[in-house]
Amino acid sequence: MTTAIIHHPIYQKHDTGFGHPETPRRYEVVMQALKGDSDLWNSLLEIEAAEVSKGIIQAAHTKDHYKLVERAFGEGLEALDNDTMISMKSFEAAVYAAGGVCRGVDAVMSGESKNAFVAVRPPGHHATAENAMGFCLFNNVAVAARYAQNKYKEVERVAVIDWDVHHGNGTQGIFYDDPSVYFFSMHQYPWYPGTGSSGEKGFGRGRGFTLNIPIKASAPAEKQKGMFDSAITDIRKDFKPDMIFISAGFDAHLTDPLGQLMLEDDDYVSMTKTVKDWADEVCDGRIVSCLEGGYNLETLGDTVKSHIVELNLG
Repeated sequence: MTTAIIHHPIYQKHDTGFGHPETPRRYEVVMQALKGDSDLWNSLLEIEAAEVSKGIIQAAHTKDHYKLVERAFGEGLEALDNDTMISMKSFEAAVYAAGGVCRGVDAVMSGESKNAFVAVRPPGHHATAENAMGFCLFNNVAVAARYAQNKYKEVERVAVIDWDVHHGNGTQGIFYDDPSVYFFSMHQYPWYPGTGSSGEKGFGRGRGFTLNIPIKASAPAEKQKGMFDSAITDIRKDFKPDMIFISAGFDAHLTDPLGQLMLEDDDYVSMTKTVKDWADEVCDGRIVSCLEGGYNLETLGDTVKSHIVELNLG
């Protein structure tokens, strides 16, 4: 089996306006990097994303949130907050974004592919159950995690690994009191959106199932990677997921304009291998990786490609 690449041309139609860092070019450079390596591209399974129903999205979001996002387009609004720009095709793109990650779940669970990467726009990890924020309309990974749990009896426990430079506050909040979902975020701190301290560990029955590793700006890559590996080692002792999702933001890259961390392509390869080893041990290698941040258009394609090459090995 091989790695599935899930994408859709609608992702390019989400227009955020001139000068916005979350630009349609992000999708373009990722797909160009993958298709430009014919040996790699021919070894992958290409799957076109599909939309999902509002019921599937509302498993992770309130009905009011879905209605608010849907209504914004009918009213011709240009933004949902100061950062989150929208256009005529953005709602459709957001529904296909959530659907793309759900399609990744189906590909892995059906045995079509050994794992999956979703080259998705808009990103999702800042979207809370109630609000769009930080470039994110719906929380793609949270929707897909609930979808996996609700559709497949084999999937009771889920881990979400978020290595974006920004804390995945939305994902954390959606699962904060849920012991069936382990959320781990490694991120620059303090930084947008201001959450993600080491004291945030979950609530109620979910206490102990959230782990935040805040990283100081300009921390050496080797130190950050070591902290990541140590955290995964600790999680592995106590939690055995049936599926692992990666909120794969690449804005902790040394060259990224929206972060101040120092990771390079080899570091992402190493972290990918760490997650793969865990998945191979506990859940037959079931990984669905979903694009979040990453805003240097000169480097993003190659960085994503290195992540996918590692996913596809073995």
